[in-house]
Amino acid sequence: MLISFRERTRPKPALTATDNDAPRISHSIHSAMIDVRCRRISMGAIACVLSVAAGGRGLLDPTPGETPGPFYPRQLLLDDDSDLTQVVVRAGRASGKIGDLDGRLLDINGEPVPYTRIGIWQCDANGRYHHPWDRGLDAADPRFQGHGHSVTDRDGRYRFRTIRPVPYPGRTQHIHFAVVPRGLRPFTTQLYIAGEPLNNRDPLYRRIPVMARRLVIAE
Repeated sequence: MLISFRERTRPKPALTATDNDAPRISHSIHSAMIDVRCRRISMGAIACVLSVAAGGRGLLDPTPGETPGPFYPRQLLLDDDSDLTQVVVRAGRASGKIGDLDGRLLDINGEPVPYTRIGIWQCDANGRYHHPWDRGLDAADPRFQGHGHSVTDRDGRYRFRTIRPVPYPGRTQHIHFAVVPRGLRPFTTQLYIAGEPLNNRDPLYRRIPVMARRLVIAE
């Protein structure tokens, strides 16, 4: 077996759940598989609380699940950490409004779910995904990682650094989530931004029952 590797010549500092040097968007998620409760958004960032449940009734409403979509990365980059705004082999940061997406993963009884992998993926500031099926006309941003993952700490907290989502033809602003609880099937959903005019024209957003839309909206 032939294995090769390259050194990380420009390592990125690891994000922690308590770093606070970037603007934030707040929002939360819990589930029977998962539910999303939204809190607040401020200019360039996102914060979510995810929650997963093994089943049964709980204190929190379950988040509507959604399709992962056609642009889940076919091959993840070697640089697949929680900071999507820098790529190790490229100088500089991604285009777009950079901010932090953070929160907690909870079960539907409000208890934290520790040591669980959460992945996110989204298009870059030009509306392009890192995927061969994306035939957008604008060039992809080589400084945007496109996909990242985090693992919750013992209190269920997680954090990402990314860009504020942008629309592209046919879709409103959104970020894809995948939560992979141990012993359960992965749960996928999408996060939308409150007040965006394109939300009510987005076919996937419109499929969500009106009373449940608050669970996938960051305010």
